[in-house]
Amino acid sequence: MSVKNKKMSNISQKNINDSDYSEILSAAISQIQNARTFIAKQISSSATSVYWNLGKLLFEKQLEEGYGSGVVKQLSVDLKNEFPDMGLSPRNLWNMKRFYERYYMADSKLLQSVAVLPWGHNLLLLDKIESLSAIEFYANEIVEKGWSRDLLLNAIKMDTYSRAESQLKTNNFRSTLPELSAEYANEVFKSTYNLGFLGITEPVKELELEGRIIAKIRAFVLELGKGFSFIGNQYRLEYNNKEYFVDMLFYHRGLQSLVAIELKIGSFKAEYVGKMNLYLSLLDKLEKGENENPSIGIILCADKDHLDVEIALQDINKPIGVAEYQLLLPKDELQALVLNEINIANNAADNHKK
Repeated sequence: MSVKNKKMSNISQKNINDSDYSEILSAAISQIQNARTFIAKQISSSATSVYWNLGKLLFEKQLEEGYGSGVVKQLSVDLKNEFPDMGLSPRNLWNMKRFYERYYMADSKLLQSVAVLPWGHNLLLLDKIESLSAIEFYANEIVEKGWSRDLLLNAIKMDTYSRAESQLKTNNFRSTLPELSAEYANEVFKSTYNLGFLGITEPVKELELEGRIIAKIRAFVLELGKGFSFIGNQYRLEYNNKEYFVDMLFYHRGLQSLVAIELKIGSFKAEYVGKMNLYLSLLDKLEKGENENPSIGIILCADKDHLDVEIALQDINKPIGVAEYQLLLPKDELQALVLNEINIANNAADNHKK
């Protein structure tokens, strides 16, 4: 009898079908993998503890690169004779001192985060990241997502920490939209929009700002990005014998969502979120198609404080983002805009002559 047939025979003898056996096998594999992960973390944690204590020793003996190099070099030789497999080169001993210096005054939460990381990951964080809050973010991502050293390097190069901070504090997409939609929405919407094409050089009222955007709606749609279609401004919604007006309403083809934009000429205020939440409820009730996704709101302000935005969005169940606008264009973009306006004017004049 073949091994396969023998196995199936043994399974049938115990009245266990293929599906039940697959479930048992999957659970067993999961147990082994979890155990291996736990052991790897324990090993990393133990090694890091040793490196921490060696770094502390060098720090407390006030050894510095330069005059202390001879001491550390000899220490490396003697330690490697005792522990040849521990990676106790002079350079690594100095790295242990750097490791201790970086974190010995840090809080316990950060220490726990870096303690379980492989030493190579810790060295990369030491070399590339200064902010302790950023280090804690990357350490947690490494543990949660199982990042290799190369993946960590790519995440640092992409400044994943800053992007995550901005996303968490200026919108609530992750808590109000399905995961894939939230990721896409974070790609679609910016934290800052440049309205320099409006040519505004002095204070204006919100309706005037809206009017100027509507007059150059094509330029504004380009600034928003691909996939947006303009539906209307001061878009009227009627419910319970009351009228409500959304400053500007768009539709995004990729997200398959209505997008309401409210313009504010001053700094962000928490009360703006409540108003937008109402508009989104009305849009979902009155305008959203059966197969469309929930409507999304963007509050466009002159300025925003991340902490104010974060607390204002904390208990809101509609997807809302808060973004800033700038009214000045970079020199090259301004020149291109002026040339474009001149060309439009010249073409209009030529057509008039004809």
